[in-house]
Amino acid sequence: MTSGDTAALDDPVGESLRGRHAGLGRRLGRAATYLSHIATFSSVPADADAADWADLARLLGHQAFADMFSCPASPPSDWEPVFVLEGRQLIWPGSSRPDQAPAVAGTEVVELGAADAPQMLDLVARTQPGPFWPRTYELGTYLGIRDGGRLLAMAGERLRPPGWTEISSVCTAPEARGQGHAARLVSTLIARILARNERPFLHAAETNTGAIALYERLGFASRKHVTFRGFRTP
Repeated sequence: MTSGDTAALDDPVGESLRGRHAGLGRRLGRAATYLSHIATFSSVPADADAADWADLARLLGHQAFADMFSCPASPPSDWEPVFVLEGRQLIWPGSSRPDQAPAVAGTEVVELGAADAPQMLDLVARTQPGPFWPRTYELGTYLGIRDGGRLLAMAGERLRPPGWTEISSVCTAPEARGQGHAARLVSTLIARILARNERPFLHAAETNTGAIALYERLGFASRKHVTFRGFRTP
């Protein structure tokens, strides 16, 4: 698969777990899932059969949550539906670098890691940008904007299928919104990803019109509609 081939984006969870994130997950047969403290995303092939779903159930355990992301396969009838969310996949259309968003006086962009996890989890709890667990930051580079000791905003790298890096967990504290922090972080991540000769992509809920508008202003283009689904194992 060539770098930037959009076919990899049709199964971003599976492609990541078969490649650069293999060490962050578990696999049985054609089923795979992340370690639970990193992510709840799971994968089976689009043509999954009963054996594939049984393997995933064994990986996850009894009455466990399976976030199937955008996998189109339908599980057996004894898997309990948990949620359905309509969304959109957007991609960076080429190799051009984005305009860098201006900095706010007194703030700085910093890389975040294990020592920052408590503040990252607190910011996620207050802003609800999507799934984020105690070790999600291990999926890639996470950046934050600080004002003194306060973490005002963050964004990071999540799924990493061949040739691509997903930007995710884009969030800003309520008291710091409207100052361009999200645009600054996303622009910085885009530049870093392009410098690795990869292309950025991201996902957004269709109802999150503000985020979609921001991404389109930055230069992202919609690739396709996706449906996110979660289930509970029997």
